[in-house]
Amino acid sequence: MGCQRFRLSYEDVFVAARGLPAERVGRGLLPCAGRGPDMSSEACAGLVERGDPDRFMATMAAPVAVRQLFWPLYAFNLELARAPWVTQEPLIAEMRLQWWRDVVSEIGAGGVVRVHEVASPLARVVRGKSLPVALLDGMAEARRWDIYRAPFADEAAFSAHLDATAGHLMWLCALALGAEVAAEAAVRDVAWASGLANWLRAVPELEARGRLPLVDGRQAAVKALAAEGLARLARARRRGVSRALAPALLPAWQAGGLLAQVVRAPGRVADGTLGLAEFRKRGGLAVRAVFGGW
Repeated sequence: MGCQRFRLSYEDVFVAARGLPAERVGRGLLPCAGRGPDMSSEACAGLVERGDPDRFMATMAAPVAVRQLFWPLYAFNLELARAPWVTQEPLIAEMRLQWWRDVVSEIGAGGVVRVHEVASPLARVVRGKSLPVALLDGMAEARRWDIYRAPFADEAAFSAHLDATAGHLMWLCALALGAEVAAEAAVRDVAWASGLANWLRAVPELEARGRLPLVDGRQAAVKALAAEGLARLARARRRGVSRALAPALLPAWQAGGLLAQVVRAPGRVADGTLGLAEFRKRGGLAVRAVFGGW
């Protein structure tokens, strides 16, 4: 069976939950390896462009050398995000995630890593920058929630999920740029807010697929959640983040605007109308890219 690719949109859960053709579910169940794939960062860039266009736009605003570090990490995130959604069988979804956890284990062991268009470039970046493989494994473990229909136990479990997905990914990118430990709290605050914004965009689709994405879906609770995201962004700005790390934070460029929309009109989450106008979205990214902001 040849490799199967799936069209996905937006980042993280929103990437995985939308756009999967029903006729493709259950086909191409395991990632393909050993077929002579293009194992360059550019191949990873192509995957991100097709599957996560917003993150692709943000990364294209970064210097070329930085992009080469980010593409494999973002492609890995994309593979994890879509793994639970390409089959209706939980066991098969677990196998897909375990395949990637095995890749991470091979990278961490320092020996031979299986040949794959994402795994091979990922190994080069992780080993070259001495990135902690425990964070990569934590990202895979967190995606197990997407397989099943159980709700989050409480707000703390929901928050931990955002941190283990969006937080781990953004911190890995910051580490690849040489981030010091002191920057971690601010980077994770930005990532949490960005992950939340994208999660709220995904709520209608997740509910349509039988998931329970929010601990409390009442408008007052959704508004409070968005307000917490804005507070985390403000806290990160007060703490300050080095301009050298700005490319790692740039994928969060829409978070403030989206969360502000939710605070003003929390009903937009359930209605599926959350989103920035295209001109504002692209303009905001351009301004941040020019001035080194996020």
